[in-house]
Amino acid sequence: MSETNPRPANRNGRINLVDQAEEIERIFREAVRHELLIHKRLGNPIATWKDGKVVIVPPEEISVEEPEEQSEQS
Repeated sequence: MSETNPRPANRNGRINLVDQAEEIERIFREAVRHELLIHKRLGNPIATWKDGKVVIVPPEEISVEEPEEQSEQS
Protein backbone atom coordinates (compact mmCIF):
# COMPACT_ATOMS: atom_id res chain seq x y z
CA MET A 1 0.00 0.00 0.00
CA SER A 2 1.55 3.29 -1.07
CA GLU A 3 0.95 6.52 0.80
CA THR A 4 0.43 9.82 -0.96
CA ASN A 5 1.03 13.15 0.69
CA PRO A 6 -1.41 15.81 -0.61
CA ARG A 7 0.50 18.56 1.25
CA PRO A 8 3.23 20.37 -0.66
CA ALA A 9 6.62 20.10 0.99
CA ASN A 10 9.33 22.73 0.92
CA ARG A 11 12.91 22.19 -0.28
CA ASN A 12 13.81 20.43 2.96
CA GLY A 13 10.96 17.97 2.52
CA ARG A 14 9.04 19.51 5.41
CA ILE A 15 5.50 20.82 5.46
CA ASN A 16 5.23 24.58 5.98
CA LEU A 17 2.69 24.99 8.79
CA VAL A 18 2.13 28.65 7.95
CA ASP A 19 0.78 27.60 4.56
CA GLN A 20 -1.56 25.17 6.30
CA ALA A 21 -2.80 27.57 9.02
CA GLU A 22 -6.42 27.79 7.81
CA GLU A 23 -6.79 24.03 7.57
CA ILE A 24 -5.14 23.53 10.97
CA GLU A 25 -7.51 26.05 12.56
CA ARG A 26 -10.54 24.41 10.91
CA ILE A 27 -9.52 20.98 12.17
CA PHE A 28 -8.83 22.35 15.66
CA ARG A 29 -12.25 24.06 15.83
CA GLU A 30 -13.94 20.86 14.63
CA ALA A 31 -12.16 18.86 17.35
CA VAL A 32 -13.14 21.33 20.09
CA ARG A 33 -16.76 21.30 18.90
CA HIS A 34 -16.75 17.50 18.95
CA GLU A 35 -15.41 17.37 22.51
CA LEU A 36 -17.91 19.98 23.73
CA LEU A 37 -20.74 17.89 22.29
CA ILE A 38 -19.41 14.78 24.05
CA HIS A 39 -19.21 16.58 27.41
CA LYS A 40 -22.71 17.99 26.96
CA ARG A 41 -24.22 14.61 25.96
CA LEU A 42 -22.54 12.75 28.81
CA GLY A 43 -23.52 15.39 31.35
CA ASN A 44 -19.95 16.38 32.18
CA PRO A 45 -19.03 19.99 32.99
CA ILE A 46 -16.16 21.80 31.29
CA ALA A 47 -13.61 24.23 32.66
CA THR A 48 -12.99 27.51 30.86
CA TRP A 49 -11.20 30.79 31.50
CA LYS A 50 -13.21 33.99 32.12
CA ASP A 51 -12.03 37.33 33.50
CA GLY A 52 -8.73 35.84 34.65
CA LYS A 53 -10.34 32.97 36.56
CA VAL A 54 -11.19 29.35 35.92
CA VAL A 55 -14.95 28.86 35.60
CA ILE A 56 -16.75 25.50 35.64
CA VAL A 57 -19.59 25.39 33.11
CA PRO A 58 -22.33 22.84 33.82
CA PRO A 59 -23.30 20.63 30.87
CA GLU A 60 -26.70 22.29 30.41
CA GLU A 61 -24.95 25.64 29.87
CA ILE A 62 -22.37 24.44 27.34
CA SER A 63 -22.99 26.22 24.05
CA VAL A 64 -21.85 24.51 20.88
CA GLU A 65 -21.56 26.44 17.63
CA GLU A 66 -23.00 24.98 14.47
CA PRO A 67 -20.31 23.80 12.07
CA GLU A 68 -19.40 26.27 9.35
CA GLU A 69 -20.32 25.26 5.82
CA GLN A 70 -17.37 24.67 3.57
CA SER A 71 -17.45 27.31 0.84
CA GLU A 72 -15.12 25.40 -1.47
CA GLN A 73 -16.00 21.78 -2.13
CA SER A 74 -13.80 20.03 -4.70
